[in-house]
Amino acid sequence: MAKTEKAKSFFDGLDRPAIVEAIQRAEAKSLGEIRVHLHHGAVNDARAEAEKAFLKLGMDKTIRVSGCLVFIAPESRAFAVIGGSGIHEKVGDAFWIEARDAARARFAEGKFTEGVVGAVDRLGDALALFFPKTGPRDTNELPDEVSED
Repeated sequence: MAKTEKAKSFFDGLDRPAIVEAIQRAEAKSLGEIRVHLHHGAVNDARAEAEKAFLKLGMDKTIRVSGCLVFIAPESRAFAVIGGSGIHEKVGDAFWIEARDAARARFAEGKFTEGVVGAVDRLGDALALFFPKTGPRDTNELPDEVSED
């Protein structure tokens, strides 16, 4: 199967409603924001592309700079998990690597939706720890749907 066919299979095989539900579940217990972004085409550096997507999606403009992004470029079999400075200063580099590696383990088994949901769950736990929801009036600053470019 060619790279683009595998990428198409990846895009088509994701259970987007399950991912959105995981994002909403994670955000319900914190004041943070989580996005999952799928990139069409090849990338040389998933982290650099994730940083570009982070800015393009306006994730750097959240009130607490606590946005977290799961960036996936299936054609390159590459992905990154990154966050804004507000959450990064709380969790450090090791956390992002751990979240990425947990997803990678599921991806290696061909369980792509489960890998994404697992990463979102880990991000949600960290956000709940450092940015717990303090009341019923939290604004959802960013859309919860899976974005693509």
